Amino acid sequence: MKRIKEWFDGQKLNTKFTLISLCFVLIPMVALGGWLFRSMEDNVIQERMDAMGYRLSEAYERAAGNVETINMSTQFFLSDHALSDLLNAVKDGEEYTTQELLDFYNQDVASLERMVNNNSALYQTRVYVDSDSLQEMMPILYRSSRMKNLAWAGQEDFFGWQFGYLDSLFEHAGRLNEGRALLSLVTPMETYDGEPLAVLEVAMYMDVMFPMVYEEAKEQWACFVTEDGQYYFSQENDTEKNRLLAEKLLNGRQAEEGQQVSYLGGRQKLVAGYQPIKELGGALLSVEDISGNIGQVYRQRAVYIVAGFALVLLFGYMINRTVNAVLGRLYRILTAIRKVQEGDLEVVIPEGGSDEMGELGKQINAMLVSIKRLTDDNLKRELLVKNTQVRALQNQINAHFIYNVLESVKMMAEIDEKYDISDAITALGKLLRYSMHWTSGNVTVEEEMEYIRNYLKLINLRFDYEIYLSENIPWEIRRQEIPKMSLQPIVENAIYHGIEQIAEDTSIYVKGIRDGEDCIIEITDAGRGMSGEEVENLYRKINGEIETSGGSGNGIGLKNVQDRIKMNFGEKYGIEIASRLGLYTKIMVRIPMRTMTEGGQTDEHLVDRGR
Repeated sequence: MKRIKEWFDGQKLNTKFTLISLCFVLIPMVALGGWLFRSMEDNVIQERMDAMGYRLSEAYERAAGNVETINMSTQFFLSDHALSDLLNAVKDGEEYTTQELLDFYNQDVASLERMVNNNSALYQTRVYVDSDSLQEMMPILYRSSRMKNLAWAGQEDFFGWQFGYLDSLFEHAGRLNEGRALLSLVTPMETYDGEPLAVLEVAMYMDVMFPMVYEEAKEQWACFVTEDGQYYFSQENDTEKNRLLAEKLLNGRQAEEGQQVSYLGGRQKLVAGYQPIKELGGALLSVEDISGNIGQVYRQRAVYIVAGFALVLLFGYMINRTVNAVLGRLYRILTAIRKVQEGDLEVVIPEGGSDEMGELGKQINAMLVSIKRLTDDNLKRELLVKNTQVRALQNQINAHFIYNVLESVKMMAEIDEKYDISDAITALGKLLRYSMHWTSGNVTVEEEMEYIRNYLKLINLRFDYEIYLSENIPWEIRRQEIPKMSLQPIVENAIYHGIEQIAEDTSIYVKGIRDGEDCIIEITDAGRGMSGEEVENLYRKINGEIETSGGSGNGIGLKNVQDRIKMNFGEKYGIEIASRLGLYTKIMVRIPMRTMTEGGQTDEHLVDRGR
């Protein structure tokens, strides 16, 4: 609130008058609009939730009726004495004559078939008998060997409700019903003593039991989920997104809670419904996308906002013009002051009478005279300071003096045919020029390798043995961006802590490897190596877990390299160490593939194209 007050106090008078006037219009307009469109949105949501609840109730009533139909058909078959007598006789090994079987087929089987056909909701009712001697009487009686063609028959305990399988009893059955999924109630048929006689399957199409799941609707979908977490969608709606949303909606819901309908806000506006169907041991989940309905409200709100904003602009413009007409002289003075702020000190405010505005103009003119005088004095002082700084710089030793002296010494060595000395001076000059020329924080790998070559030339002057540099670096890696002086400390570390202690001819091997969007530069020496404990301690030092101080062998050089690489490229980059005592030490530097152009800028596209 304090900041708002300070901002308001800093505004022009016409702005203040305009804002105050607009507040009296905007506040009731915003309050009314907010309440109105919030009510409209709530009404739309409630309407869709009520519709969802009604559809779920309708779906439940239909499913309950279908379950009752299946249960009645099951009981009808179980209580059919003629069928039961036949199955018991078959189990006891009794044989029927052909005429008796024909009579049973024409009377009892035909009666059972008429009962099934008269109920249009049923698909099939089948009895599977474990007997090879009994003649199959389609479409009612089948041998149990055919039952094995059905998906649910392979379960350990298949009695009860089975969902979402295809009719594969015969090879052509799935084509005849166009691949429509089935559900069924599978019931055992037993003797009077409780021994198994047959298996009864009363089947119905899934889309007959759950039309809500299989109906085509653009903005809504539904599924049936069993107690063991099996989801059944229509083919069009069986997507990973819908399954994840169904799992989220089902989480924590209990069948005992009954029907539940809720609104899910967010980027996508959804109404979700949950309807348990205890008779089937599962529940219906339904989701409707009402983003379009809510979007209509939002569009009306947008029109309201645009129209209100236009009216506010018009009202503000009229107020501003009125205030400007009243405060005309004040704004002319303010215009003159703005010119002064832009650097024009020759502005003179004309006389404006003897009132407050006129007095203000006179005081501003006097202030401008004082400002011009003070500005001239400051310019003179700054010029004097600059001249003094230039003279001080001229008295300093120019860096080029050092290079010129080295060139002179080199020429003297060449005149005396001391070419080894000449080459050493050349290498030293390149080292100095590279070290003192900090035009950018980063260089190319090739520039850093050139510095290492010169460094090794000078190092080999100190020792009785030779240290060779072996390079295997692809050209695309040689052009990569790397912090300056980040590879040389690793080479120096290899010499003083690995090679110098064995004091014999050896090599330092530098290899560049591309690894996806990164590259790895390996620096390997055939020195004394390190034990696992030494490697672990060195890791802790360069990662800052152990405090380092000045001195040899303390890892501060590698820590500086690690810190600079991470500072330039991010935490995923840096150095890794591999070593074996008495054999070698390998330092691996991981950096991103970034190509340095001639202007010192990176060009990742050249790397991506493999140029």
